[in-house]
Amino acid sequence: MQKTYTIENLDCPNCAAELENALRDIKGINNVSISFLTQKLCIDFADDDEAVMKEVRRITNKIEPDCEITND
Repeated sequence: MQKTYTIENLDCPNCAAELENALRDIKGINNVSISFLTQKLCIDFADDDEAVMKEVRRITNKIEPDCEITND
């Protein structure tokens, strides 16, 4: 199941790439992409999206503490 989120306060393309690479390692995600230009985070979930999103938010907060992920 694929879902798209808005990711606010992302500073630069390098930050987006670093975060995208970190999120790829989360169990339960088939694919993830972040567009710095559109400030969109697309996730293809393999498992329960609520549990995975909790981990996505934790990792995002660790790498980019000012970023906020919201539902589209």
